[in-house]
Amino acid sequence: MSAEVRNLQAALDSFSEPWQPRRLVSVNDYDVKVVKLLGEFTWHSHPDTDELFMVISGRLVIQLRDGDVELAPGDVYVVPRGVEHCPRADAEVSAILIEPQGTVNTGDAPSERTTQLRELD
Repeated sequence: MSAEVRNLQAALDSFSEPWQPRRLVSVNDYDVKVVKLLGEFTWHSHPDTDELFMVISGRLVIQLRDGDVELAPGDVYVVPRGVEHCPRADAEVSAILIEPQGTVNTGDAPSERTTQLRELD
């Protein structure tokens, strides 16, 4: 990826589909992704990596088997590697995800929600 200035709000405004992350930038071997979330995702884990969620707008619930984590705008939470989780957004959420390059969005639970990482237009 080239060294260019990216605007977070412009990136979020460029798409509307939920659960379809877009690469904002890459840093070393990590992707910084923007995503919109709406509804319930799928239960899954990432056996080899942690997953960072940063909420930009809306309220996100990360369901865990031992209790829920609720995130508001500005909140950051890291789901540890191997921990089964299921994000849920009762209304639209805009968020940033930081994960190693090549991380599959549905982790170890392929489903109809599994998608390839898209580039921003």
